[in-house]
Amino acid sequence: MIEVCLLGTGGMMPLPKRWLTSMMLRYNGSSILVDCGEGTQIALKEKGWSPKPIDVICFTHFHADHISGLPGMLLNMGNAERTEPLLIVGPRGVGRVVESLRVIARDIPFEIKYKELTGNEEAFEVCGLKVEAYKVCHNITCYGYTFSLDRAGKFDTEKAKAAGIEVKYWNRLQKGETIEEDGKVFTPDMVLGESRKGLKLTYCTDTRPVNAIVKHARGSDLFICEGMYGEPDKLAKAKEHKHMTFYEAAELAKEAEVKELWLTHYSPSLPNPKAYAKAVKEIFPNTVISKDGRTVDLLFEE
Repeated sequence: MIEVCLLGTGGMMPLPKRWLTSMMLRYNGSSILVDCGEGTQIALKEKGWSPKPIDVICFTHFHADHISGLPGMLLNMGNAERTEPLLIVGPRGVGRVVESLRVIARDIPFEIKYKELTGNEEAFEVCGLKVEAYKVCHNITCYGYTFSLDRAGKFDTEKAKAAGIEVKYWNRLQKGETIEEDGKVFTPDMVLGESRKGLKLTYCTDTRPVNAIVKHARGSDLFICEGMYGEPDKLAKAKEHKHMTFYEAAELAKEAEVKELWLTHYSPSLPNPKAYAKAVKEIFPNTVISKDGRTVDLLFEE
């Protein structure tokens, strides 16, 4: 299971009931924060989640509405008596940007490590999840992120017996361990059936529609995507500032064949995003006009 909470859904500036962009996912005791706009600490407090177990922070890009909440968050994590290292991931220059912000957040009791993204696509693993970072199209370098959790096949008792594998090894093999004993090698594929469908979450904001989004979002259980503008006459403005409309996001969700689309990153000039829900759902029916604090548990199909 992966828990997902959209902490903030605002773009550009916070509103009284809409904090700036951030999303947190929790898996197996670890937390990953994506973006940290102004108000993220408050949103986290309102959710009842702690900043202490945040092991990774991923930044899409370095505009203020996505990173301005970081100094306070780091201090909050330190006040929660965190001592384990924190990994911060982001576009080229992430270390320089964060260290500049840390001028007002120097006294923290943990080490910060950095992973700088430089390619068009990069794959890595954090907290037991596979991560794909991919460049999108904004007016500065910006990345989307896809998080995946693979699922092994079911344990096949008959297959294990046929291979002559003793029961004492079954549990370790089922957990993915390769065992070497008495000159013999036992591998997980000797006792497991075919791999089953895992979980996939894609997060993308501040971009024009590009093929990379469809490629990496394809088949996602949840696709969280920017919808800066709901008004049909704002397409020209979206193109000018390299953002997306609700309708463009819905077209991406449809093409990528995702299960569910959550819109986020609303313009402050859009006080009631739900007013455009009907028109968007005509393109992609399983669209949610999300708001701060929206949460879901992503579960395996069976």
